[in-house]
Amino acid sequence: MIDSFYLAWRYIVFNRIKTITLVLCISLVSFLPFALKILLNESEHQLMSRAITTPLLVGAKGNSLDLVMNSLYFSKEKPDFISMKAIEKVMDSYLAVPIPLYTRFHAREYPIVGTTLDYFEFRKHKVAEGRSFAMLGESLIGADVAARLNLKVGGSILSSPENLFDLAGVYPLKMKVVGILQKTNSVDDKAVFVDLKTTWVIQGLGHGHQDVKKIADESDVLSRSDKLVTTSTKIKQYTEINVDNLGSFHFHGDPSIYPLTAIIAVPNDEKSATILSGRYLSEQKNQQIVRPKKVIEDLLGNIFQIKEFIDAVVLIVAIAMVLAIFLVFSLSFRLRQKEISTILHLGCSRSTVVQLIGAEILIIAVFSGMLCFSSLLVLQYFQGEIVHQLFIS
Repeated sequence: MIDSFYLAWRYIVFNRIKTITLVLCISLVSFLPFALKILLNESEHQLMSRAITTPLLVGAKGNSLDLVMNSLYFSKEKPDFISMKAIEKVMDSYLAVPIPLYTRFHAREYPIVGTTLDYFEFRKHKVAEGRSFAMLGESLIGADVAARLNLKVGGSILSSPENLFDLAGVYPLKMKVVGILQKTNSVDDKAVFVDLKTTWVIQGLGHGHQDVKKIADESDVLSRSDKLVTTSTKIKQYTEINVDNLGSFHFHGDPSIYPLTAIIAVPNDEKSATILSGRYLSEQKNQQIVRPKKVIEDLLGNIFQIKEFIDAVVLIVAIAMVLAIFLVFSLSFRLRQKEISTILHLGCSRSTVVQLIGAEILIIAVFSGMLCFSSLLVLQYFQGEIVHQLFIS
């Protein structure tokens, strides 16, 4: 038997191109269904783990999936806005603690998340370097943002305009990095966290400029009275907030109608969650309250329906590949008739020929299995990052 494996091995080495092709084909067919299962299971784990830990979400009425994906995973699909008055409604109910979110803007490709310090306590995040934001214009960045942009505490990051032609409202704000979060293996690693008011400054609801009472060039003053000074657009507006100009920043309009994208409502208990949900069903016409777990379960249900279809396609491809491999071996044996005839004329039995062919197939199967198994190990090691990059980010 050892002699059969030796001869089979020498034949495989001599016909290495054909062998490599067969090994790759068999490995790929074996790898695909297992890889699909690993990635889908990891997707389910990542989606559900964050959804389970987020009991309730309050947002504008509309697509609940967009609301959940934007609030939990900071996707680019923006739900309609709600106002700060929505926080008062949750607080006045005494049934839950509200955590506001405003996730409209980006710094480079990373989402800027306007929130409060309650968010980090709720998610159980800790600061690895520096501290949390404490004043307007300060930012706390995720571990991946710091690593990929090579940012350190004391550095700065610039917000991105929503489009190149937005010359009126949103303008870039240079935000100081005061802290870096510990690695969480979640979307928070790829986010820039700031105070809510900082996001409103980015939007243009608040701004800072030089003291109008100290304008040297009177041509910049359109009118002046004891209570009001009207200036031209040439007056300098600040695009960075620091200790020296912090006092000049102010907001216009009614703060109670300033926008939010969502509110995470952390109920006192399950009974409080049920009562609060019922109130939104009966009273609110322009707002909704959703359970992220239920929304993600519905999403996963659709995904697994697609998985069944993909599994069927993979099965068909696998059958076709097996038939193709069988055809390759059949043609190979037909072309090797003279070789087989020579072996028989040398006095070897037909069982020896069968052993030679069986050894050849077994060696190819072992190499294919090793390649498939090692590929699956690599995929399993990087599955979290792959799913995070391809499916959730």
